[in-house]
Amino acid sequence: MTASMTGFSARTLNVDHASVSIDLRSVNQRYLELHFRLSDEFRPLEPQLRELIQQRLARGKVECRIGLVLASAASLDNGLDGAILERLARWQDDVRQRLPGAVALSVNEVLRWPGTVQTAAVPQDVLNDMVLDGMRATLDDLLESRRREGGRLRQHILDRLAAAEAQVAALQPLLPALAAAQRDKLAQRLREALGETGHERLAQEVALAAQKADIDEELARLTTHFAEVRRVLDRPGAVGKRLDFLMQELHREANTLGSKSVAVETSRVSLELKVLIEQMREQVQNIE
Repeated sequence: MTASMTGFSARTLNVDHASVSIDLRSVNQRYLELHFRLSDEFRPLEPQLRELIQQRLARGKVECRIGLVLASAASLDNGLDGAILERLARWQDDVRQRLPGAVALSVNEVLRWPGTVQTAAVPQDVLNDMVLDGMRATLDDLLESRRREGGRLRQHILDRLAAAEAQVAALQPLLPALAAAQRDKLAQRLREALGETGHERLAQEVALAAQKADIDEELARLTTHFAEVRRVLDRPGAVGKRLDFLMQELHREANTLGSKSVAVETSRVSLELKVLIEQMREQVQNIE
């Protein structure tokens, strides 16, 4: 399925007293360009995250943000560390035996002692596994987002392609009459210039002009390129670069058609084709 390079996905993961947010954004780019903004806890995961993205995406500028929010110690009720309390009590008794005038520890001082209040720290390996699994799921969402947008781009291109094919199909039946009218017009001008004695020169000039104005080859190549665009749009994987090349070829043929034009009809078709091809090319720039 045709995929766009534009997409967005976000996911929030919760475990114990921690919350992890993962955001992925992508826009069009000639190649795959990755940017990471990670919390300090996840910076060592960047190579693995980069590999996960490279396995799933071929083109696009991708920004990955991963943040970590831990619940504050004040909001947690994890109890007190009994071993530390016993140690503090033993130390206090020892001090007061030696220094009878020493002031006893206050409750506030006890609670502020490092390690007295137990905290529910989430092990780093648990967080890492959660982030990697979350990244895979977020990538799935991003790919689905890019496919939906790619479907709209594909339909836009097919609509313009059908209009371009209709222009060429409408012009082809007119070619014999247009060529005959051009030959008659040129022959009349040459007879007026050469007189009745220049029949041989007249025939040569008419044949040369007809050869220069022949657009059968350009129309045939346009038709071939139209068919190739449809075929590429039905291919799986990254097709944007191939489509961009085809747009260049279509534009070249439309230009040649215009340069060979000897009638209003062919000039009009050349102009219409250029407009339609440019509209397709703009959308092709967003396809992976």
